[in-house]
Amino acid sequence: MTLVIVSLIKSVALVLLLLLGFAYLTYYERKMLSRFHVRIGPNRAGPFGLLQPIADAVKAIFKEEVVPGHVDKYLYIVAPALSVIPALVVLAVVPFAPDITVFGYPVSLSVTNFNVAVLYIVAITSIATYGIILGGWSSNNNYSLLGALRTASQMISYELPLGIVLIAILLTTNIGRETGTLSMVEIVNQPRPWWLWLWLWLAFPIFFITMLAEANRSPFDLPETENELIAGFQTEYGGIKFAIYMMAEYIGMITGSVIMATLFFGGWKGPFVVPGTWHGALLGFGWLVLKVIVLLFLYLWVRASVPRIRYDQLLQFCWKVLTPLSIIYLVLTAVLVVFVA
Repeated sequence: MTLVIVSLIKSVALVLLLLLGFAYLTYYERKMLSRFHVRIGPNRAGPFGLLQPIADAVKAIFKEEVVPGHVDKYLYIVAPALSVIPALVVLAVVPFAPDITVFGYPVSLSVTNFNVAVLYIVAITSIATYGIILGGWSSNNNYSLLGALRTASQMISYELPLGIVLIAILLTTNIGRETGTLSMVEIVNQPRPWWLWLWLWLAFPIFFITMLAEANRSPFDLPETENELIAGFQTEYGGIKFAIYMMAEYIGMITGSVIMATLFFGGWKGPFVVPGTWHGALLGFGWLVLKVIVLLFLYLWVRASVPRIRYDQLLQFCWKVLTPLSIIYLVLTAVLVVFVA
């Protein structure tokens, strides 16, 4: 019973943390883009504009709810939830800080830890695609359906190089131990030599580009088809349902950054972190947050700097550039593991 209560508390804390992160990621993005564009950004709602996310949330919640008569009403309502729920639960297997002891009981600062965590992440994130596809399909709008089909081909294509790089990273967990692991907690806890960090960082650009495409972020934000003066798969959505789609995108950026920080940059590890202590847990969580903020800045930097590409260029870049590079990296990693492990 105690284990269930602790897991429930950690789950609620994770969801609240992601919702708060989503709200202020919109503020972070608008402020950073305004600096790139040499303007001020939000500065009216509260000091320095810090209450702007709350004002946006209130506006979205109280906007009139309109359900067009030609839509498939059940799927039309369910689709946004299918997009946001996977984004909220995917981080349940990621450690946010080293374990601590509370009243004599060891407490893990991840919601759960099991030995197929990486497979869990891949499976859960794939479900979000259905929310976008069903949103376009249920709208009974040709433009919405076109945006949904673009999303399907884009996300399925870029999942291939992402998965190949992920396999290469998992192969390196066999170095220095008898067997590899798919547990995110063990991946963070496993010591890695400096040369292995350098080797993993070679794959980071490929992984980051695929994460941009998976999150439908610029320059891969073609499913929204803004250049066609419509909203793509979400053309028929407004009010809180449209906000839920936006929530799924921004929380997806946060979860992607947490996963990249865990796989490539040691997660909560950093200077002066002492596992098993309260100050070590707080400092470890602080290091993870700092790494996530830097990675989120990369998302925004790309949006401010790189123009949107054509759809044929998007798919050609995946199949002719990223996929061959990821396969080469996987083969070289396999050879490295055979000679070193």
